[in-house]
Amino acid sequence: MSRLPDMLRTQRFDDYRFYHQSTVNQTLHLVSAVIFLGCYALLFRDPALAGLVGWLAMLTRQTGHFFFEPNGYDALNDVSNEYKEAVKVGYNQTRKIILLLIWGSAPVALYIEPTLFGLFAPPADRFDFIRHVGAVWLAIGIGGGLARMLQLFATRGVTTGLVWVFKVLTDPFHNIALYWNSPFKLLRGELIDRSIADANWGDEDAEEAAHSA
Repeated sequence: MSRLPDMLRTQRFDDYRFYHQSTVNQTLHLVSAVIFLGCYALLFRDPALAGLVGWLAMLTRQTGHFFFEPNGYDALNDVSNEYKEAVKVGYNQTRKIILLLIWGSAPVALYIEPTLFGLFAPPADRFDFIRHVGAVWLAIGIGGGLARMLQLFATRGVTTGLVWVFKVLTDPFHNIALYWNSPFKLLRGELIDRSIADANWGDEDAEEAAHSA
């Protein structure tokens, strides 16, 4: 149990230093985190609407990653992009593309088969159709998280998978605490967060131990 905080800190630190160097990306993550909190508030009250809001937040996040985050060799951390993709615990770029393709196919599938083979009642109007899309998107989001968790169970151990799930669920709160000042950096013209090069979130030995789990 004493290793769990080290593993959580390592996963968060790797995510921060490897994949959130752009202050535009950081700012979009801040916006996304606020939207995700709204999604959490709606989850048990209106799951379909929560699914719509949650994927709005997800698109905001992934826009930052795909269009603003530097690719190629990582000079700040002195590692290759291939290394970062290999050690990433969560969804790397390839997995994200697959998940987004599934997400994008949901409205098409519902347009072709409005009841989704009997899962829904026939939509009475466009609003019903949109709510059905939201419900499917929520299922895709939950299913994608569970699928990656089970994959981590098999490849990196149950503990790593559970720590990753906890990290994902608490990321909105952590992102707000970490990136609240990113818009100000962006306004000052700081497109890359150079402070990452000097960041140190804990004991290096503990981080190496967490990586080897």
